[in-house]
Amino acid sequence: MPHLTRRRFGAALAATAAALAFSPAAHPAGAAQPQQLKIGVTAGPHAEVMEVVKRIAARRGLELDVVEFTDYVQPNAALDSGDLDANSFQHQPYLDDQVKNRGYHIVSIAKTLDFPMGLYSRKLKRLSEVKAGARFGLPNDPTNEGRALLLLQHAGLVKLAAGVGLKATPSDVAVNPKHLQFVELDAAQLPRALDDLDFAAINTNYALSANLVPTRDSLAIESVDSPYVNVIAVRTKDRHDARVNELVQAYHSPEVKAFVLSHYKGYVIPAW
Repeated sequence: MPHLTRRRFGAALAATAAALAFSPAAHPAGAAQPQQLKIGVTAGPHAEVMEVVKRIAARRGLELDVVEFTDYVQPNAALDSGDLDANSFQHQPYLDDQVKNRGYHIVSIAKTLDFPMGLYSRKLKRLSEVKAGARFGLPNDPTNEGRALLLLQHAGLVKLAAGVGLKATPSDVAVNPKHLQFVELDAAQLPRALDDLDFAAINTNYALSANLVPTRDSLAIESVDSPYVNVIAVRTKDRHDARVNELVQAYHSPEVKAFVLSHYKGYVIPAW
């Protein structure tokens, strides 16, 4: 190695330091920028829980861009078109129906929350008060409509035709002793329509947004073994994307489970 004078050594050291200052190895954070993932949610618990997930994901190197929707239709359309990377708002029967009828290339990759559907009223204190000809509101999307009718059947107010399963519609009501009138509305509109209805079947996320607590205010509620567990969905081609795995790991963390249990007091249930 050639001998260096003190001046030459100092100059060489300064040059080396300058080179290191601009080298990728000297700034590992700059070389490994956080991965990004755009995820759609609906207003209410899905959005609230995702904010907790967002903080945890950030610690894992995943930056979530959370987009909030106010209906059940757009999040799947946006995901299938590539405007989103994932969504978290729907249960499996609804996703199955969307894939079948709209041709979406979307799959579920993890379970999230269970939101039990309930029957609510501004006019009734108990189901025994339901009068003949009462107006019953129910969601107009295919799977939640069937879900509402199954809950109504479980409550003893109607009997559905044999074999209709989860896809029941008002035309499948075989026995209707109270001669209930069925009013089909968008799920998000049902809480606002309660004053004009005698009672209605409302999804928990929309009930909460109207300050209706399922365990306190519902006339009847789904059992804990309901098949309507919510899921995270992605495009089929992205199901093995590393970002998706990080999202699931963040969502299924102990911190998220603890938040759900403490914040929602048992009426929104972690499903993992």
